[in-house]
Amino acid sequence: MKLAEALTARADLQRRIEQLRARITANARFQEGEEPSEDANALLVDAETDLARLRDLIRRINATNARLDLGTDGTMTDALATRDVLRLRHSLLTDAAASASGNTQFPRQMRSELRQISALPVAELRANADRVAQELRELDNRIQQANWTNDLEE
Repeated sequence: MKLAEALTARADLQRRIEQLRARITANARFQEGEEPSEDANALLVDAETDLARLRDLIRRINATNARLDLGTDGTMTDALATRDVLRLRHSLLTDAAASASGNTQFPRQMRSELRQISALPVAELRANADRVAQELRELDNRIQQANWTNDLEE
């Protein structure tokens, strides 16, 4: 199994467990004289089985990520940490640029109102955000390529 397939299987298992959670809570209590639409105990057993499968899959994904060398990006774990930080940096820069440009403020209605002055260089922030976005896209492409070309650890 390729790493990308394992990631998809992990997401599917997580969704299934959340659906089981909703079904369990919906059937955990029922009115006297009625029957629940599903057996909550059987659903709990199914959830426990899926949780065990999820634990094993996550362990294998993490082991693969720790061993997988992406060259200058370090291990897959290093690359994923870098990607998370790049996403945060991009968000921070775009939010700062939007606030500094006044896009989030109401425009002045009258000349007597005080003008708002930007405390940050908007053009520079946007240029930096663009560079970070490009770096993020390139890193994400390398991560995706590695996901589809490397096998999952046993």
